[in-house]
Amino acid sequence: MEVVLQQLSELLIAAVGFAPRLVVAIVVFLASLVLARLAARAVRRAARHVDEEITRLLSRLTGVTVIIVGAIVALDQVDFDVTGLVAGLGLVGITLGFAFQDIAKNFIAGILLLVQQPFDIGDAIEVAGYQGTVTDVDIRATTLKAWDGQQVIVPNADVYTSPIINYSKYPTRRIILGVGLGYEEDLARALAVFMEAIRGIDDVLDEPVPAIYCKSLGSSTVEMEAYFWIDQTKSSLAEVTSKAVQAVKEVAVREGINLPYPIQTVRLRQLTDEEPL
Repeated sequence: MEVVLQQLSELLIAAVGFAPRLVVAIVVFLASLVLARLAARAVRRAARHVDEEITRLLSRLTGVTVIIVGAIVALDQVDFDVTGLVAGLGLVGITLGFAFQDIAKNFIAGILLLVQQPFDIGDAIEVAGYQGTVTDVDIRATTLKAWDGQQVIVPNADVYTSPIINYSKYPTRRIILGVGLGYEEDLARALAVFMEAIRGIDDVLDEPVPAIYCKSLGSSTVEMEAYFWIDQTKSSLAEVTSKAVQAVKEVAVREGINLPYPIQTVRLRQLTDEEPL
């Protein structure tokens, strides 16, 4: 009985001695959480003149670093073997690296994207078969708002290894409009009439100079293509394309220029009684 009482007494003394250190460890860890948030905000304020993507990266890395340091200090307060933990985490990290290599790949690709910045928040891009406006870029994925309003989350590894078309990189953008002209029409006259109609659209830029060319001899029409440019920061691609189609159609009707439908020739022959069906 005396042995049991002695052991309980020793446990009580150890608990009383350990309790203050445990409280300190908890306070240190909670303080690190608060400090991480404050540090992240400070970084965002200090880097407000830097690109938004870089600001987000620095802010998140700062917050995570503060939390990790706080956790290590808190563990040290309770005499935890931090050195052994770090060594163990290194071995575990290698193991997990093979198991979660896709996550690691996306993480590294996200950092490279944030540093290289092939696009910014708000840019209209096409990547990995998706089109839309960039709404967020983090260390795991790039988020797009597709043209149809849906949210598309593309892993950063796919973004980094795929060709990227940034429609917002330059203000001017070219529109190609195909026109089919009847074979009986005067090509030079049709080219001049269509070009005048396209140049008459307010949103079409004078420079680069609009142009229209004969592309090929189709099955039922002479295929033509008109090339003209717009300032996409001021004009809508869809609206200007619609205006151009209407202008070409209206001038063709007014000038009596034939824009034929596809034509197929069907030959009919009556079979004689001797011919098999």
